[in-house]
Amino acid sequence: MVVFAVRKQLLSGSSCGACTRLLLLLRKSSGIHNFNQEEITEKLQAFPGGSIDLLKQESGVAVLTVNNPSRRNAFSGSMMVELEQKVSQLESWTQGKGLIVCGAGGTFCSGSDLNAVRAIANPQDGMKMCMFMQNTLTRLLRLPLISVALVEGVALGGGAELTTACDFRLMAPGSLIQFVHKHMGLVPGWGGAARLVRIVGSRSALKLLAGAVKAGPELSLQMGLTDGILEAPQRPDGDGAGSALQQAEDWLGLHTAGAAPVLQAVKKVVLAGGELPLSEALRAEKDVFGTVWGGPANLQALASKAK
Repeated sequence: MVVFAVRKQLLSGSSCGACTRLLLLLRKSSGIHNFNQEEITEKLQAFPGGSIDLLKQESGVAVLTVNNPSRRNAFSGSMMVELEQKVSQLESWTQGKGLIVCGAGGTFCSGSDLNAVRAIANPQDGMKMCMFMQNTLTRLLRLPLISVALVEGVALGGGAELTTACDFRLMAPGSLIQFVHKHMGLVPGWGGAARLVRIVGSRSALKLLAGAVKAGPELSLQMGLTDGILEAPQRPDGDGAGSALQQAEDWLGLHTAGAAPVLQAVKKVVLAGGELPLSEALRAEKDVFGTVWGGPANLQALASKAK
């Protein structure tokens, strides 16, 4: 049995009371308690296709790729399971600093594979899948890594929700993000609505959800949904220098320069500040501060008198 909660790795390296309180408070506020992960995992694995690929680089930046091009990178059941497994790997990556989430073949993700959706089109199975993906995407957002969604092509439905599980979003020219759920007679179920409200505010979230707005790069930037628009690739094949991935790595590099423990601590205090009451967030910040004060990066900076 698992609980929709902050994973212990989020505040790893810190045996702090406030960190424990963060875990407990978020468990209480999640609205999802126990569900049988083994049961839903077995059911999802009955719908194979595609893969979730993870590349950890020496730079400390990992690339997570949604890989199912024949279905515009829609999530099969087995891909949902693989995503949870890759998030588990990233939770224990002590050298990690950043994460780029992207799609294979020049498109981001078109949501769920309809073959799998049709097979579990009953409330009981739908709720189980919902809990599984909410758990996975919340853990993705709470990774102690600075994350960015690289949107090429389309991010539709669950793909749009996936973008909200990253700290930042970058969009390639001609790409779009669209919450198409109402056209399917649904609302977001992977936590996308709650995260969207926190990103763009309730009024803009209503417009995006109720209008199923096709948000291209310019509109997304205007609404605060995206953090930057990339340049068109220099090469026709979109690879190499100037590629969307290279631009995303360069952009993320501006925020991930430095020691991994310090950057992970930064992410942790920001998460605490955003999800805890002020008094609890202050205690969490104090305790995380204690894990880096007098640490190697701090002592090196003091020795060089750098600030």
